Amino acid sequence: MKSTVLRRAILASAIATSSVIGITAAMPAHAQFGGIVYDPTNYAQNVLTAARSLQQINNQIQQIQQQATSLINEARNLTSLPFSSLQQLQQQVQRTQQLLGEAQRIAYDVQNVQQAFNGRYKGAALTGTHAQMIANANARWEDSVGAFEDALKVQAGVVGNIDGARGTMDRLVSASQSATGALQAAQAGNQLLALQSQQLADLTAAIAAQGRAHALDAARQAAIEAEGRERFRRFFGRD
Repeated sequence: MKSTVLRRAILASAIATSSVIGITAAMPAHAQFGGIVYDPTNYAQNVLTAARSLQQINNQIQQIQQQATSLINEARNLTSLPFSSLQQLQQQVQRTQQLLGEAQRIAYDVQNVQQAFNGRYKGAALTGTHAQMIANANARWEDSVGAFEDALKVQAGVVGNIDGARGTMDRLVSASQSATGALQAAQAGNQLLALQSQQLADLTAAIAAQGRAHALDAARQAAIEAEGRERFRRFFGRD
C-alpha cells in the first residue's frame, strides 16, 4: 500500500513538473514573480530528489521491519520447552533397576552365577552324601521359586510404568504440536526418544528377569536328572 501511494505521488509530481516546464518553456530561465526568482528546472529537480529520498526512507523502514521479524522468529526458535519429563523417566528407570537389584539368591552377576552353579548345580554338588544331595536339591528349588517371584515383581513394575509413560507421551506430543520454535520442537522430540529408551529398558528388564527364572528352572531340572542317574548308580552299586 505504501509503495502504491509513493508511486502515485512520484507520477503526479512528474506530471506536474512536466506541465510546469511546458508552460514556462517560453519564459526566461530566471523569471521573477514579485521580486522572487523562480527556476522551473531547479524546482522539478528538487521534487524528484525529494521523491527519491522518500523512496529510500520507505526502503529502510521495510528493511527494519524485516529485521525485527527475523529477530522475533529467532527468539521463538531459542525458546525452551516449558515441560520436561526427564525426572519422571529417571525415576521409572531407577524403580526398575531397584527391582532387578532385589534379585533373590542368585543375582545378575557373572561371578555370583558361577559360584552358585559350582555349589549347587554341577560337579561335587550332585555326587555328595545323601544329606548333601537333599540340601542342594532344596537350594535349587528355592533358587527357581525366588527367580520366578523376582520375574513377577519386575513385570509388575514395568506394567505400573505404562500409565506414567502414556501420560508423559500425551504431554510431549501436545508440546511438540504447539511448539513455537525449532528448539521446542527438537526438545520435545528428544524427550520422546528418551521415553522410548525408558520403555525399551523396561522391556529388556522384564525379558531378562523372565529368562533368568526359566534358565534356573531348566538348570534345576537338569540337576534332578543328574542326581537321578547318580542315585540309580549307587542303588545298583556301580562304580
